[in-house]
This record gives sequence, structure tokens and C-alpha cells, in this order.
Amino acid sequence: MPRSGLLLSLVGVALALAALPDLLDGMASQAVGTATLPRLLERFEPLPRPEQQPQALIAAGLLEQLAESDRAWVPSAEPLPDGGIRYLYKRRPGEPELTIPEIRALMAHPPRHEEERQAIVALLDTLQQAGVALQLSEPFKSGAAAEWDHQVRTLRIRPDVVERGTLDFARVLNHEAIHVAQSCAGGGLRSRPVSLGIASTQSAPRGIPPTGGAPPGGVPPVPAPLASPLADPLYAGASEREQAMEREAYAHQNRLGIGRALVAIHCLDGRA
Repeated sequence: MPRSGLLLSLVGVALALAALPDLLDGMASQAVGTATLPRLLERFEPLPRPEQQPQALIAAGLLEQLAESDRAWVPSAEPLPDGGIRYLYKRRPGEPELTIPEIRALMAHPPRHEEERQAIVALLDTLQQAGVALQLSEPFKSGAAAEWDHQVRTLRIRPDVVERGTLDFARVLNHEAIHVAQSCAGGGLRSRPVSLGIASTQSAPRGIPPTGGAPPGGVPPVPAPLASPLADPLYAGASEREQAMEREAYAHQNRLGIGRALVAIHCLDGRA
């Protein structure tokens, strides 16, 4: 190559390197919504391993396992020696006791939880689009039913949550999805979570679905536990900031669909 050609090439490379910061700034500034450079770089990260992708749970029979677990929540009647009947049923923390008509209604028309299962499938799909890894494994935090580990963009759910049935699994998954959205609002999946400003159930963004109606049998939706979940020893050492994140997630975990909407807004720029 002639010396003049080599010189021109070197000048061209130098100009390209000098323009690189401006090019990256431009890419970051053109990203939709609140995307930052960390969010931009996340798009080039490898996907989680196939067995850790959220939709792998469906292929592994999650919905069938949940349906089997749901049967344990259907009340049963036990005849007594004196001719009476004793009704047996399981009750979640914070739920009021059922009346005899409510118990009989549940026995005659057990909840099918179709909407909850649809919400689980949709949320797993959105989490997969966002690049979240999901494991049915013991959380690192002792006593936790699930946890969002933003440093490795991994959501861990304790295996026995599946044994608690569709409703509990849907709420736990929804709760952790809100934490995923909090990370994305802070800059990306690997970012430290920040508040979304929706701690009150009256302040969710437009388009976020409300709590569902009564299931078959006429039993109203389960209310949130009366005692604050943050009173649990699990949060004894939590900072004010961590408690704020948890208050936000607990305030909306029963509103199935909100986790998916928030992940779509903050992690996928509304694309899901």
C-alpha cells in the first residue's frame, strides 16, 4: 500500500475512534423510554440456559402440577358417629373462616383457576422476553418463598410453592415480577431495584388490571392478610429502602397481571 494510502487509513481509524463515544451516546439517547446504556448492553447478553428460561416450566408440566395441588384446597365432608357432618378445609393466612354455605358452594363448584393459570403463562412469557432466568430452587435468603437476584438476573422460587397450588404460585410469581420491574426502572435487569411509585393500590399506572372478581361458587376474592407482611422476621434486618420495595410488591401481588404489565413497561419498553 502506498504511504499516502496508509496515512489516510490511519486518519480514518482515528476519526472513527474519536466518534465512538458520540455514537454510543446517540444510541443510548435514541433508546425508547427510560432505557440507559446498561439497558442497551443487556440486549447483547446471552439468553439464560434453556432449562432456566421461564417457559421451560410449562414444558416441564408446571400447570399440571398446580392443578393437582389445587385439589387439596377443595373442602371435604366427614360424617360423624352421631350423624353430624364435619367440614375440613385449608385456609391461607389472613383469610376469614368460611361459612357452611360457602364451604358447600366450593365443594359443588371448585375453583378452576383458569384466569390465574393464563396469567402465569403470560407472565412467564414476558419474563422470558425480558431475559430473566428462573429456577425452582431454594432462595439464598433463608425463609423466603422466592427472591429476585438482580446481580445474576435470576428469579428463584422455592419448589414447595408449586405444592401450594395455582393461586399461591401466581401471587408469588407476580410479586417477584414487580421486583424485576423495579430493577429495570433502576437501569436494567442487573440494576439495583428502585421504587415504581405505586405503593398504594390506588396509584397503579393506567392499563394495569384490577383485582379479579369472585370465583365460581360465589366466594369473594381472598383479602390481603391483616398483619403487615413486613412484620415477618424475614425482614428484620431490611433497610428502609428494601422495605419500600417490598411494600410496593406486597401491595399489588394479588392483582394478577400487574407484574406482567410493569415488566413490559420498564423492561421491554411496553412491547409485550
